[in-house]
Amino acid sequence: MAKRSVEEISSGGKEGHPYAFHVSGPRNVSSPNWRELINSSWKDVNYRRTVIACFIQAAYLLELDRQENKPEATALAPKWWMPFKYKLAQVLVDERDGSIFGAILEWDRSAALADFILMRPSGAPKAVLALRGTLLKSLTIRRDMEDDLRFLAWESLKGSVRFSVTLKALKSIVEKYGSCNVCIAGHSLGAGFALQVGKALAKQGVFVETHLFNPPSVSLAMSLRSIGEKAGVVWKRFKSMLPSNAEMQTNEELETQKIITNVGGGGEMKKWIPYLYVNNSDYICCYYTNPAEKMADTQAGSGESSSGKENKDPDPAAKLFVMSKGKQKFLEAHGLQQWWSDDLELQLAVHNSKLITKQLQSLYNIPSYSPPLPPQIKLG
Repeated sequence: MAKRSVEEISSGGKEGHPYAFHVSGPRNVSSPNWRELINSSWKDVNYRRTVIACFIQAAYLLELDRQENKPEATALAPKWWMPFKYKLAQVLVDERDGSIFGAILEWDRSAALADFILMRPSGAPKAVLALRGTLLKSLTIRRDMEDDLRFLAWESLKGSVRFSVTLKALKSIVEKYGSCNVCIAGHSLGAGFALQVGKALAKQGVFVETHLFNPPSVSLAMSLRSIGEKAGVVWKRFKSMLPSNAEMQTNEELETQKIITNVGGGGEMKKWIPYLYVNNSDYICCYYTNPAEKMADTQAGSGESSSGKENKDPDPAAKLFVMSKGKQKFLEAHGLQQWWSDDLELQLAVHNSKLITKQLQSLYNIPSYSPPLPPQIKLG
């Protein structure tokens, strides 16, 4: 029998708001208790995924609560972090329209002590930065769609106001708690920001645990660019309105060069491996399931490798979890709620994702270092 949360019991079984925790939240996830001192639920990958998805839902609801002017007593968002003994530390606000697009949740020691939990459970992050995706509401849809189109145009979100705000917020909690105690997560557009902000820190040698739910794929942008001549003209006009991407590319090269310089001594570089959760029926993220081609060094005009042996597959660039639930409608396949559903069936992809490998290529494909030749001495 499914366990009932405190919120569900207090509601008296009455129907509530469709986004209320006791209505649409996870059914089989219990709150931490004193037994967490011995065996932490956070060590279970399913529990971890479920709670982090709930935190992202809280980020969505913070903005909805703001738009509906809900007082703290009736706000929906807090119910999505309080059962797990976390508290709201900071909201991320888009200065252009005042909308909330993310939140920093920290371990609530006082709430935990009230339930005789004397210490933070093993594996539970001290802070989680959760980022929402696009909200189809009039008060924020314009800015959300601008960033959606920015990603489609440049395959990058670095020019967005939200990128700089998110990066600054993530750096602040990393400095406060340490990178091993911090987690960043996002859904849809928020997953796009989480991926690129996490990558920006990884380029500086700071590796933060990253969870990406239904992340947008650059292959979608590529396919939309080729839908016809008329659309191509519109696309060029739209891109002309955006700032140039040349500066972004230059910064990428400079950041990559820093890595080359730091690793130049021949030591091994630690890898940043984000967690991706995708659904094959979701055309926004399904391209992540395309396997990477084997990197074989083939001779010209032949299919054999130069060494006579097939090269081994590279180490995985991400942990890719694929929803296996058959064909679904788009809204269901792209929704966040699926990631805490009771009948969730996930499989860990055994192949490397071609798309994620491409996106993280600048992190790990470091060219071999060739020392400069000594100056030639002219004789006579």
